[in-house]
Amino acid sequence: MNPSSKTHCVIFDCDGTLVDGQASICEAMETAFAGADLAPPSRNAIRRIVGLSLPQALRELVPDASDRQRAVVVDGYKSAFFAARTEGRLHEPLFDGMEDLLRRLHSGGRTLGVATGKSDRGLVSCLRSHGIADLFVTLQTADRHPSKPDPAMLQAALAEASSTPESAVMIGDTSFDMEMARAAGVRAIGVSWGYHAPEELLEFGACGVANTMAELEALIDG
Repeated sequence: MNPSSKTHCVIFDCDGTLVDGQASICEAMETAFAGADLAPPSRNAIRRIVGLSLPQALRELVPDASDRQRAVVVDGYKSAFFAARTEGRLHEPLFDGMEDLLRRLHSGGRTLGVATGKSDRGLVSCLRSHGIADLFVTLQTADRHPSKPDPAMLQAALAEASSTPESAVMIGDTSFDMEMARAAGVRAIGVSWGYHAPEELLEFGACGVANTMAELEALIDG
């Protein structure tokens, strides 16, 4: 860790960045679409919208559906995800090496946060299940903010962390994360192990894209 680095606050996206929840997300979405008598999108299409709030994601996935149909899908998704969690079927593993990186950043004096399209309940449950909830000082979700790429949740994270845009970095795997960071004046770093291609992350404002945890740590210090 470079003690002279100016990066004080490190804010992470969750799905596709901290954890790989794509299988559970796709399964819950497919169940929700079936409950609304709608044909489910392809799994690739579902992965493309991970990170958006549910209402915004559904506007992208089924623009021709009625508001009522989309509301049914939202409720069905939440119910399916909650059932998977309570029945022990939810699969959201941390990416290899992520916990070690988080603990190094924390022990090195960095302030950590999360800005995610997950719900409050879903995020807290995910972090607690991995024993890392205590590492983060600010948790911002789509429950309390407009969907990415609106900068509201990132701005709230900075305020709670007593940080400034100049001393913070946003780490994510989608163009939505990169756009949100750019709108908030925060340096953006992409990761290649998530749901959007590295070329897309760079196009939407990433200063670099990490392929490994070591590369990510170097970019944070950079």
